[in-house]
Amino acid sequence: MPSQTQSLQKLSVVVPCFNERHTLPRILERILQAPTSGLALEIVLVDDGSSDGSQAIARELATRHPQIRFLEHATNQGKGAALRTGLQAATGDIVLIQDADLEYDPLEYPKLLKPIVEGNADVVYGSRFRGGEEVRVLYFWHMMGNRILTFCSNLLTNLTLTDMETCYKVFRRPVIDQIRIQENRFGFEPEITAKIARIRPPIRIFEVPISYYGRSYQEGKKIHWKDGVRALYCIVRYSWFA
Repeated sequence: MPSQTQSLQKLSVVVPCFNERHTLPRILERILQAPTSGLALEIVLVDDGSSDGSQAIARELATRHPQIRFLEHATNQGKGAALRTGLQAATGDIVLIQDADLEYDPLEYPKLLKPIVEGNADVVYGSRFRGGEEVRVLYFWHMMGNRILTFCSNLLTNLTLTDMETCYKVFRRPVIDQIRIQENRFGFEPEITAKIARIRPPIRIFEVPISYYGRSYQEGKKIHWKDGVRALYCIVRYSWFA
């Protein structure tokens, strides 16, 4: 897949949101202020049936900032479903996924975009486990779960990722146009990883170290052990059968 660095003009940041009224204004402000390597910015904000008033906040912010496109689901369908809606609506030459909480810092966009902008990569993952950046210390078993899932994913995809479950995934447009997302919840992460690994001819996948300000379950973290079980299923299904 040849890279045409001179044709890259727009960055689409896809933001799935479910019940994030306390963090939504701050994360959108940070995205709007983030360095984008000279690319025009489009924010595709998808509310996934929030019940805490996030929609009203999103609509108001979209009226004030022309860069924000606001889409919504009438009922909660899951992060994967929100990303499917957002990825289909995004119009950028590069597409970046950003959670609506404050666990990931948009100030790190330059390092995520650099391998693609310079023509060296087609996909970039931001890794919390490559070291070199600050990471909040939280749950041991959550970290181990991430590492186990990444190991199982690598085993079947023949990749060498250190953080398959990371939020920060960046794609050149031709890559994302080849992928149809089926998972509605957190199975999105192993599904899209398996599907980019199966693209032929093989595409260029890079990882860069990122900081991580993880939050506790009391602070609003939503992923649970059942999502890990589903992720294992998705690793096998999309690596071998889909």
